[in-house]
Amino acid sequence: MLLIHTFITWALVGLIWHVQIVQYPLFLEVGREAFERYHVGHCLRISFVVGPLILLESATAAWLLWQGETQPLFLASLGFIVLAWASTFFMQVPVHNRLTLEGWSEPLIRRLIRTNWLRTLAWTARGLMLAWLLLR
Repeated sequence: MLLIHTFITWALVGLIWHVQIVQYPLFLEVGREAFERYHVGHCLRISFVVGPLILLESATAAWLLWQGETQPLFLASLGFIVLAWASTFFMQVPVHNRLTLEGWSEPLIRRLIRTNWLRTLAWTARGLMLAWLLLR
């Protein structure tokens, strides 16, 4: 189960890096006229990819805990799930909500890009921790 859990986490790592390096910076390039449609489309489509993955990551983490997984590195890696989710709900979601209401805004988009680094680094650290557990 640790292998499956790690695979799911690495899917999220790849996805968050795509969002950080490709998707969010493109928000600046879309332009005011097309931004509303583009942003709404992004939010809807990304949810269909991210939603199942974060649910699977959480479910497999819970399963591993229930099965008695107590390796300190695994337990520490769980903190990065909390950090990534906290970043999502307290930083990125409010900015996305404002972008939906207010439309294209360079300061808001730059804030989204800047604050998303926390989530990107949290999932990356988590993926590295899990990979280390598998490889040692």
